Amino acid sequence: QVQLVESGGGLVQAGGSLRLSCAASGSIFSINAMGWYRQAPGKQRDLVGTITSGGSTNYADSVKGRFTISRDNTKNTVYLQMNSLKPEDTAVYYCKAEVTYFSGNIYVTWGQGTQVTVSS
Repeated sequence: QVQLVESGGGLVQAGGSLRLSCAASGSIFSINAMGWYRQAPGKQRDLVGTITSGGSTNYADSVKGRFTISRDNTKNTVYLQMNSLKPEDTAVYYCKAEVTYFSGNIYVTWGQGTQVTVSS
């Protein structure tokens, strides 16, 4: 089994920054795409951005220019650097990874989520 553990959430004032981390552990052969999603109270879970194993990124329009996704393949970790935070960025942030096991099977795994609260 593979586990994703997020960290780095918290309370920050508008205009501030936070850096989220998501570390994968377990019987991992390789990790393909990784991504960040967020879910505000009463709303659906939305894409924040994704990063391929080669480092290509894709972002939601609402975070372009403010958020940056990166990854360290040696640590099986993906990061989300969030700058110029706005109150509307308040949500639970989830990490997702497409993992190839040594068996050759591929599974999509989600982290448990980390709360980000931006005060005005």
